[in-house]
Amino acid sequence: MPLSFWLGVDTGGTFTDFVLLGRGEPRIHKVLSTPASPEQAILQGIRELQLDAAMAAGELAIVHGTTVATNAALEEKGARTVFVTNHGVEDILRIGRQNRSELYNLTPSSRAGVLATLPCEGAHCRLDATGKEIQPLSDDHLSDLVARVISHGPESVAVCLLFAYLDGSQEQRIADALQQAGLAVSTSHNIIPTRGEYERGMATWLNAWLSPKVAAYLERLQRATAPAPLAIMQSHGGTMAAHQAQELAVNLLLSGPAGGLAAAQRLGEQLNQPQLMTFDMGGTSTDVALLDGEIRLTQQGHIGPYPVAVPMVDMHTIGAGGGSLAYVDEAGLLHVGPQSAGADPGPACYGRGGQQVTVTDANVVLGRLQPDFALGGSLNLDVAAAEQAMAKLGDQLGIDTLQAAEGVLALANEHMTQALRVISIQKGHDPEDFALMSFGGAGGLHVCELADNLGMRRAIVPQRAGVLSAEGLVYAPRKRELLKALPDGLPDHACGEEIQALKQQGLHELQAEGVAADQVRYHVFLDMCYRGQSSVLQIPWLDDANQREQAFHLAHEQRFGHRLGLPVQQVNLRVQCLAEQRPPTPPALPDQVGHPLRTAHLPGTKEQVGIYRREHLGNGQHLKGPALIAESVGTTWLAPGWGARVTPQGHLLLEKTG
Repeated sequence: MPLSFWLGVDTGGTFTDFVLLGRGEPRIHKVLSTPASPEQAILQGIRELQLDAAMAAGELAIVHGTTVATNAALEEKGARTVFVTNHGVEDILRIGRQNRSELYNLTPSSRAGVLATLPCEGAHCRLDATGKEIQPLSDDHLSDLVARVISHGPESVAVCLLFAYLDGSQEQRIADALQQAGLAVSTSHNIIPTRGEYERGMATWLNAWLSPKVAAYLERLQRATAPAPLAIMQSHGGTMAAHQAQELAVNLLLSGPAGGLAAAQRLGEQLNQPQLMTFDMGGTSTDVALLDGEIRLTQQGHIGPYPVAVPMVDMHTIGAGGGSLAYVDEAGLLHVGPQSAGADPGPACYGRGGQQVTVTDANVVLGRLQPDFALGGSLNLDVAAAEQAMAKLGDQLGIDTLQAAEGVLALANEHMTQALRVISIQKGHDPEDFALMSFGGAGGLHVCELADNLGMRRAIVPQRAGVLSAEGLVYAPRKRELLKALPDGLPDHACGEEIQALKQQGLHELQAEGVAADQVRYHVFLDMCYRGQSSVLQIPWLDDANQREQAFHLAHEQRFGHRLGLPVQQVNLRVQCLAEQRPPTPPALPDQVGHPLRTAHLPGTKEQVGIYRREHLGNGQHLKGPALIAESVGTTWLAPGWGARVTPQGHLLLEKTG
């Protein structure tokens, strides 16, 4: 039966967001997340959207951004895992790169963590740096290795041998033997076949450590939503079928936030504004990223203390969201975040027993979050509770309630501004060349102040911004990011053969999801570095070797401010294979003029503020700040000195006027 509905589901720390496309206007919905069993919130949302019949009939496709892998990593609640590597280098994950989080502290605090007690076993085999076998793996040693691994009682095993990215046959022999013993196994030549033994080992261990929990969750969700097709967003901004994602948990660590960037890229193309700085502010955290036409990927990401070398969206995350707690320290200084009130008890204004001030409470006290608009009026905001909590904070600081609220917002805005500086100014980009795209449930309340702090004159608040990450999931392409390490000095014709092999691998995986061959597009990139260095830059593949080298020099100069007179080395091939999703396009807005529902004098604002319902605004309508533009999943504060224009798709284009 053909599909009639496409549902994007983004599970966050506070809310689970839904966007439904198909048969008319998009429908949006939010429910409180259920962290102990995330599928319960998803099934609740499907019931409340009355999609049970469409799901049972196979008319509904579900695309999901999940935080299960991320939360398991941050909370250190992975599976019992054994790490297998070559004999003599069993401590590679514990030694790492010897980086210090407190560089100048002579007595740094030690952090034991999971790796301190990770069981490690050494295999008596070895390849050299060219991939040549110099010590074979005997049958006796293999049997002994399997027995030692089993003695630890593991749920999962990670296998990472030296130079296995050049030849994975020894790893595969070990994996085959362990799988015959009934164990789940992750091998480095399948997870991330590239140099860097520590980073490759970490990615393989993370995958083995997290996959059992992710697989159990996705199996429960698949059973509950069958026969609806279920796809999962990966960290690089593309989706894969849920049954394939079960064994690739390390690729899901930024599953949810990647949906927002997929939507931002699409909107940038629609609005002819490809240069974007994105700002996704939710209840618990804020994610910022920079797009220059394409989603930027990195192989130097982190989740908590763990480096993650698999491709993921280049994003900077801080603990500043609508639920971030404000408090006064022993020295009398105000702090905001990173601790959050979460969904339970939540901010004081939620009326669920929360006593501490949050950023959301500050917006309520200043009148920027109106009680009758919160979640479409379904969330009862307790203004008195927010004011009472803020008054206590003000007493600690020796200021009144209004000043305390303004201080909380100013400090939260500064934290987020600094995060935006990290991904722009610190990487050689001028924020004024970009438009600031705001989304997430709390983003529209802060977008003008953040743009002012950065000297930016353009901003965008998309239609359905509060659930944009969920909507982006639906539009995200089915995608594979494939990698192949290159031996030193490999000629171009051999590189061409490797490119074709990677394309065929990606095509085969996408065809297994039902994608036709003529729907698949390919993009080829090359990781390059100066000889003797380990940090690589990604360059689009060019057939001419001299042009590739010149492109690398230019990229290095832009990124680091200089170029070196050293030989250039080709390190990895990367092939993107993707097939675009084409759900129904929402209809354009009618040509109408939406009038304010009322005007109000908000605390701290001299002028009267017009309060609008966003769904009443028409194509081409212009608004002048100060104004509040409310919708069911968020509110936009159009600050004084800013104006807004409504596009045919319903997006708000903000421009500095003063």
